[in-house]
Amino acid sequence: MKVITVKQPFASLIAEGYKEYEFRTWKSSYRGELYIHAGLGVDKKAMERFKYLNLEYPKGEIIAKCNMTDCVVIDDNMKKILKEKDPIVYHGAIKEKEKQEYGFKLENVEKIKPIPAKGKLSFWEYKK
Repeated sequence: MKVITVKQPFASLIAEGYKEYEFRTWKSSYRGELYIHAGLGVDKKAMERFKYLNLEYPKGEIIAKCNMTDCVVIDDNMKKILKEKDPIVYHGAIKEKEKQEYGFKLENVEKIKPIPAKGKLSFWEYKK
């Protein structure tokens, strides 16, 4: 099954249902089941922003599965939608960026029993 590695706290925000878009500088035509892997990387500023949620932030584990249903351009209109949806969660996507960004729409997110795994760049395959 396809997997995407995400820094903490964003992997846990996805697993807990707070974040329904994952952002990348590359476009994808992939649609279908996807595992969310909590990578070893941590965004310290974002961790501080979300400490009020009292979530667990595992690292080096696949922590959720979902369906990737779309890939949208993060243009001014989408930034407005994200700001209205949740300005704290989507803070990074709302800022002005030098590179074009895309949002991977994630639906039907389910937390799963953690699976230890080493992450990789881009999409990668996990064989059960």
